[in-house]
This record gives sequence, C-alpha cells and structure tokens, in this order.
Amino acid sequence: MALRHWHWAFGCALVLLVVSIHGSRRPDPSESAAFARWLVASGLWGVVSTVSIHLKGVPFGNIVSFSDGPAFNSTGTPYFYLTELDPTARDLAADDRCSFTISEASLGTCGKADAESPICSKITLSGKVWNSPLFDLDGKIYCSLATHSQMVKLVSDGEKRFAASALFSKHHEMPNWPKSHNFHFYKLEILDIFLIDFFGGPKPLTIEDYYAHVVHKSNGRHYQ
Repeated sequence: MALRHWHWAFGCALVLLVVSIHGSRRPDPSESAAFARWLVASGLWGVVSTVSIHLKGVPFGNIVSFSDGPAFNSTGTPYFYLTELDPTARDLAADDRCSFTISEASLGTCGKADAESPICSKITLSGKVWNSPLFDLDGKIYCSLATHSQMVKLVSDGEKRFAASALFSKHHEMPNWPKSHNFHFYKLEILDIFLIDFFGGPKPLTIEDYYAHVVHKSNGRHYQ
C-alpha cells in the first residue's frame, strides 16, 4: 500500500514539474489559437529550414534555440540568437525564406505517442511574403515580383534588448557565448501557420487569431 501511495505521489509530482516547467495547462486541441500559442510559448528549440548555400539550393534543417518572450510577456513571435559561423545564418543572409517547426515531443508531454502521431502536436511557422509590383513608363503594372522578408535580423536597440531578455531568460548559456562569433538577434515574421494538434488534418488558424489570443498577465503562460 505504501509503495502504491509513493507511485501516486511521484506521478502527481511529475505532472506538477511538467506544468511548472512549461508554465500552463495543455489547451484543448479544439482551441487552435490557444494551442498554437501554448506550443510556441512552451517550446525552447525547434528546426529552422533554409535554402542552403553549401548544398546549392537543397533545403537544410538545423536545430535552433528560440523564445517568444520573457515570463509574463509571451508575444507569439519567435526570436533567435544566431551566428554566421553556422550555416543557418549564412543561408538567411543570402535568402531569408525559411520555416520554423516545433514538436510537442520536445516538451515531454506526448506520453508514449510517437512524435509523428497527430496527438503529439507540431507547428510550422512560415515567414512573411509580399508582392512588389513593377511599373512601365505609363505607370501601368506589367509584372509583380515576389519579395520576401521572413527571418529578420534586428537593428533597433529596443527590439534587441527585448530579444535579449526573451532569449537569455530561458537559455542561460547564451550570454556567455563567444562575442568573437558575432551573434545577432533575429525574429520570424509569420505569414502562415501549419498546426497539427489532433486527428483530422491541419487546423485552420489565421495570423490575426493567433496574435489576438491574449496572455493572462497573472501567469505568463496561461491563455484565454
């Protein structure tokens, strides 16, 4: 009996530990915006896929650490700390098209489900794209070029300070990374969200609904 009680207590403690680490309940899969924001806020790392220079255009995926904000200020926008000594930042300098994928498997909240199972959620965020029109001498549009600005290197001092707060509060080794490696802060400007959080295929979720989802100020990882 005592052993059974110990197992029950250990299980409760483990659940509390997971909640304390990731800071919130796991939203119901039907709440697409809440689930997407929870997954991004709770994650610490994911895979950035770029158009590779060293592979001559072949997609290249790389593990990167990220944060969408410090405690009590989850923004939904992923921030990164990258060096061009790494191929990801070099690829982005040449072609900023990319996507960023987070798996719930990294949180340890999928139980025994395989990482590819629909009940172990995953989200892919793709960057911002817009069309830039070209005009002829009469002022008429004769074609439109796709212009990309997806992974953005931060230049504003204020935004750099925010990114530093977001990243360094979760990744305590980062402030001590070699200054000679010329790390820079980046953010992903999101255009498209691909979310799988249960059976039935990807959940429809607009950027507006994603960002409109409000973080409770009483707990930086609880959502409405």
